[in-house]
Amino acid sequence: MKTQLEAARAGIITEAINTVAHNEGLEPELLRSRVAAGEIVILNHPQRPQQQVVGIGTGLRTKVNASIGTSSDICDLDLEVRKAKIAEEEGADTLMELSAAGDMNAIRRAVLAATNLPVGTVPLYQAFRETALQHADPSKLDPEQLFDLIERQLADGVSFMAIHCGINRWTVERLRKQGYRYGGLVSKGGTFMVAWMDRTGKENPLYEQFDRVCALMKKYDAVLSLGNGIRAGAIHDSHDRAQVAEMVVNCELAELGREMGCQMMVEGPGHVPLDEIAANILLEKRMSGNAPYYVLGPLPIDSGAGYDHIASAIGAAHSARYGADLICYITPAEHLALPNEEDVREGVRAARLAVQIGDLAKYPQARENEKAAAKARRDMRWNDLDQHLLFPEIARNLRQSRMPEQRDTCTMCGDFCAMKKGAALFSKDIAGDKLA
Repeated sequence: MKTQLEAARAGIITEAINTVAHNEGLEPELLRSRVAAGEIVILNHPQRPQQQVVGIGTGLRTKVNASIGTSSDICDLDLEVRKAKIAEEEGADTLMELSAAGDMNAIRRAVLAATNLPVGTVPLYQAFRETALQHADPSKLDPEQLFDLIERQLADGVSFMAIHCGINRWTVERLRKQGYRYGGLVSKGGTFMVAWMDRTGKENPLYEQFDRVCALMKKYDAVLSLGNGIRAGAIHDSHDRAQVAEMVVNCELAELGREMGCQMMVEGPGHVPLDEIAANILLEKRMSGNAPYYVLGPLPIDSGAGYDHIASAIGAAHSARYGADLICYITPAEHLALPNEEDVREGVRAARLAVQIGDLAKYPQARENEKAAAKARRDMRWNDLDQHLLFPEIARNLRQSRMPEQRDTCTMCGDFCAMKKGAALFSKDIAGDKLA
């Protein structure tokens, strides 16, 4: 079986390419050429026929990922299934199942059965958790067990994986020579792998046997997302030598993986001040040959806990505007607690709003909906306005909870409505489509 990348390089327009082209309003041949170049990846697991087919990359709508999963403190399979369904209901494009406790095989399979979204994982979480339970020491991880686990998750129907291949002796040495980190190491998988390498004195098997990783991903036509285990956990660590060293390695691996016929994404850093976001995306795109960029957040501030979903929406809007392709949401619980159902709901909504703002700056055609919304608001056509809103039910409920005396206005202005006064000042002709 050819991967989507291999088929595209052979000049084949697959059914998945046709589906994505239709959904995105692009010509199939244009999409095929970008898949062939490695600028677009397609999530389409062959063993999950009900799964939504999702394209990520250049020229496509910026996508939103929602992450769920258990922890050692809160481990409830039913809760994770409900969170998965909420993420899909709220319009997430992809889902990452990141459980680190409980029966992780059962949780993953239940989530896969509960949603039509493409599902991703970080296999190192389960690998180190199971090793810790078996040996009381995560550093006793057997690389062969790790590779077996990767295939087991792929066989279950996982469409993409964040795999920490870019951590190697060279990147760890950059971290040691740097000698400090304001935010420390914040990637669970990355931190455990650095500790494993330090304890065993061995090279990261995911880097050392990268061809084997790619072969497994190709077998299931899954997308390899090159995880950033040394990402910045504080804005003062953004673009330090350790982070940039890992980005360089990941971008090299993205090129190597594509040469092997594997679909590749690169993951980006978590905490980045606003003035560095554009440069970060430029670096990734230039060094990786325009591989799709999966940005975690980003968070442009360290002191916004409790409202990190809003802080990250600001960073995500900038990221989408400058070329990020997939945004991982942040919930209000980030840095504080495991997200609950309402946190997932709010996180997806904030991220969807952010990527829409970014896409309005990136793609002029995305503005047509905004024009229609503005005209409906101007003319006080409330039912028509609903059709153009990201969150119509919320808007409708807010308006109905405080209905005005004059139904063609709202209680913000009442009989002092500027819209009504403006309509009286201009003719129907000027106030209508000719002005638009």
